[in-house]
Amino acid sequence: MSPVLRTILMLIASNVFMTFAWYGHLRHLEDKKWYIAALLSWCIALFEYLLQVPANRLGHQVMSVAQLKILQEVITLSVFIPFCLFFMKEKLNWNFLWAGLCMVGAVYFMFRK
Repeated sequence: MSPVLRTILMLIASNVFMTFAWYGHLRHLEDKKWYIAALLSWCIALFEYLLQVPANRLGHQVMSVAQLKILQEVITLSVFIPFCLFFMKEKLNWNFLWAGLCMVGAVYFMFRK
């Protein structure tokens, strides 16, 4: 498997953990104290870092830091939209499309030769 593909897969998994660590408590722990949510989020974030750090090290062998950052942002949006729709039960709106199109532009400019 290529380093780019392995990096992408590890960053997708990392982002799933990150999204739940950052926002999952808004649905299931809203009646708990904030520090309980923070502690649980830190526990989830550990798994995010266990994937994200090696993914970035691997990806940096074949991509620049700027390319890694844009890739990360695209993956974040790609994970966050389904999270919003299916886990948080939020409504789809046009802003998701516009944000996605901005990210496509960012990818184009960052990865063009």
